[in-house]
This record gives sequence, C-alpha cells and structure tokens, in this order.
Amino acid sequence: MDDFVVISGTANPPLARAIAAELGLSLAKCRIERFPDGEVTVEVEQSVRQRQVFLVQPTAPPVNDHLVELIALADACRRAAADWITAVVPYFGYARADRRKARRVPIMARAAANVIEASGIDHLVTLDLHSPQVEGFFEIPVESLTAVPTLVDAVRERVDPQTVIVSPDFGAVERANALARRLGCDIAIVPKRRVSGSEVEAGEPIGRVEGRPCLIVDDMISTGGTIVKAIETLQRAGARDGVRVVATHGVFAAGAQQRLFAAGVEELLVTDTLPAPADEAPDVRRISVAPLLATALRRLALGESLRDLF
Repeated sequence: MDDFVVISGTANPPLARAIAAELGLSLAKCRIERFPDGEVTVEVEQSVRQRQVFLVQPTAPPVNDHLVELIALADACRRAAADWITAVVPYFGYARADRRKARRVPIMARAAANVIEASGIDHLVTLDLHSPQVEGFFEIPVESLTAVPTLVDAVRERVDPQTVIVSPDFGAVERANALARRLGCDIAIVPKRRVSGSEVEAGEPIGRVEGRPCLIVDDMISTGGTIVKAIETLQRAGARDGVRVVATHGVFAAGAQQRLFAAGVEELLVTDTLPAPADEAPDVRRISVAPLLATALRRLALGESLRDLF
C-alpha cells in the first residue's frame, strides 16, 4: 500500500483515521481552512504525484459545506498529478433527492453526482445509498457497499428466534429481508406515507408482530419520525415492549435520539459513517465500518473483486 494516500476532510476524521490504520497507513497531512466569508481552502502537504488517493469525506451535515470541501480536495489532488482519485463517501447526503416531486424542482442527487465527477474524482465508494438508483446518476464506477453484515454481527447475540425484523416503510424492505435472512427471523412491514419533510403517517403492519419482540432496520435516521410512527403502529398491533432499532447512518437532527427513546426504543445501534452529535445519548451503540471500507479499498488497490462485500 506504499503507493496509496489516504486524505481526510473535516466531516469525519475519526473514521478516516480508523480506515487508514486498518490499511497500515497514516493520514496524509492536509490543511483545511475557512475564510471569514465561509469559503474553503485546502492544501495537501505531501506529494500525491502518480499515486492513488483515497479521499474520505461523508457529506455529513452541513452537507453543502462538506460536499464543497470534497470537491476542493479532489481538485487539489488532480492538479497535483494524482494518478487516480477515489472518493470514499460512506454517507451520500443528497441520495433522497432522486426524482422530481413537482414540475419546477431539481434532482439534487444527479446535480451532486455531476459536480463530483467534474471535480476529477475517478471512483466512488459509498455505503447503503438511500436510493439505489442514484448509482446510475454517475458515469464513473460506483461501489455501493452495505453495512448489513456488520449490523448482523453486532445484534446476532441479542436476537432470539421469535424476533421480527421490521421495515419502517416499503423502501427499506430489501434491507430488512437481508437482515432477516442472515438472522433466521420473520419480517414485517409498516406502510408509510410522508406528509412533509418531518412528518409521516403509518398504516397497519403487514406481518405477525403480536406478542413478539421487534427489531426495526433502516438505512438512516434523521428526525426519527418514521421510526417513531412505526413503533406506535407496532405497539397498537400488540408487539412486545422494548423495540430495538438499527440503522447504517445516524444523521440525528436535533432531538431525534431523545424522541426515539421517549417512544420506547430499548436499544439504538448505528454505524460510524457519521460523527456522533455532541449530545449523544449514552444508550446509543456505535459500531465501526472502518474494517469493511478498508477491505474494499485494499481490494480496489490490488484489482481484486468486491463481490462478497455486497
């Protein structure tokens, strides 16, 4: 791995350091500053000429700032004659905006993909895209990995055969099925209708949940509204108290964690694709996806297959 450089933006340095450590590398020295008016400037302080560069930068909130920072880092490396630039974006912030919901609105996932490609990035590695079709917005290769095996390893000992894996909407059914197959559990679905960006309505669960423990799985938790509505529906259907929740991306808007525990969540588990908020609740469990991402990057560097990682 001597010909490879790992550079971290400011979105999630602990994850970048963990990935580099898994690869037996140290993070490249890089200076990232912001001017008083908010403009970003970067300087990579070691040579990347004719080397493969891994830029680790989830587009975590504030999404726009971190997206522009990624573009600046890529442009700096391209102008410094890097041989190949791979962006490691575990959380792709605009993936939900994958279609027009009215006549005069943008498809921001496509616009963000265009900007990323134009910056000189050659390859994208991401994790559990909210909308899988977003991969098709890119002309460059995209490795859309999944954290499901990592989540399964983290919950296996806490799940009994009676547990029902619950998808909180139809969009998470495939993920819930993957988790259920690996754990040998049944699956249930809570139909959802989104009323606004922060408000949803949930229908009666599809599947048998009465008297059984439930584990809700989703790709991301932002406000927690979808999960809360799913819990209320499960409780009305007679599910056992103490719902567990697992998700890949803990976006956690202000008050989201508190809202979930107040609704009856017994355990909340997320990965470290995004940094923990300052007011992280003590009952939140975080597991690292650094080994998964490092394995993928090592195989990409060596030209090996990623098939068994999907």
